[in-house]
Amino acid sequence: MEKKPVDKQDLHIKNPLDRIGRIFCLNKFIAIVILVLLVNSSFSQTAEVKINDAKQSFTTVTQGTVVKLNYVVTNIGTAPLLLKDFEVECSCTSAEFDDKPVLPGKSTTIVVKFDTKSAYERQDRVVYINCNTKDGYIKLRFKGNILKKKS
Repeated sequence: MEKKPVDKQDLHIKNPLDRIGRIFCLNKFIAIVILVLLVNSSFSQTAEVKINDAKQSFTTVTQGTVVKLNYVVTNIGTAPLLLKDFEVECSCTSAEFDDKPVLPGKSTTIVVKFDTKSAYERQDRVVYINCNTKDGYIKLRFKGNILKKKS
């Protein structure tokens, strides 16, 4: 009786250790994918904020007055709030805030300054604070009336 040559593929299928090795590699791969997804989601966390009075009014002032408005922003999310910079319509408006992270449950104050020397009559302005919220910014609005300075 002549022995048949052994097909290596048959051995591979019949060897239980190979099957265990493949299962282990598959589980290891799945674990790595899950770990990567968890790490990625932890670095891309967004903060959630509450602003007591996001729309403010300074009523009526005389032209040349610098109006200061305080906006209290509370981090109601689980990730630290990171205030980065601001965008305004013109150079007559600026925003000041602390660049330290606002921890969950804590508050910070954003001070918006509006120099009225070149503005007059009714004004309605928006300041965008760039940060790590879902939208990528906080919108602050103010309005008021400016009486033109008499020459």
